[in-house]
Amino acid sequence: MNSDEARARAETVFKKEQQAREGAQAWLEYQAQARATQEKTARLRALRLAKEASDKATAPIKNAPSGVRGSALAYSEKSGST
Repeated sequence: MNSDEARARAETVFKKEQQAREGAQAWLEYQAQARATQEKTARLRALRLAKEASDKATAPIKNAPSGVRGSALAYSEKSGST
C-alpha cells in the first residue's frame, strides 16, 4: 500500500468520524429544541387555562338567549304570575 492509498483511507475514516460527531451534535440540538417547545407549550397552556378560569369566574351571569322559548321565566311574565 502506498502513501496515497493510506492518505485516502485516513481521510475517509476521518470524514466518517467527523460526520458521526456532527450528527450526534445535531441530534442533541434537535432534542433540546423539542424539549424547549414542549416546555413552552405547557407554560402557555397553563396560562390559557388560568385565564379562561379567571374569565369564567368574573364573567357576568347572562340571561337566557332570546331564542329560547318555553322557559319558566317567559311563561310567568306572560301569565302575570310571580
